[in-house]
Amino acid sequence: MPEVKELIEKLLDKVQKDDSIKELFTKDPVKAVEKVLGVDLPDDVVNKIIDAVKAKLTVDDAKELFGALKKLF
Repeated sequence: MPEVKELIEKLLDKVQKDDSIKELFTKDPVKAVEKVLGVDLPDDVVNKIIDAVKAKLTVDDAKELFGALKKLF
């Protein structure tokens, strides 16, 4: 079984590149994990993956917003 870090990176990549996966992740993160990774994982692992991807997306969104604001000044 791949390491959790690899699974997080795979899901994050798909969420960032595929709008349909991003929408699914927003509505039902567990289904998005199952669809993208295609493996049955324990709930605690799935939750760690979801939390990590959400955190990374939040950080990236904040950086993007800050970059846009910076250009205004």
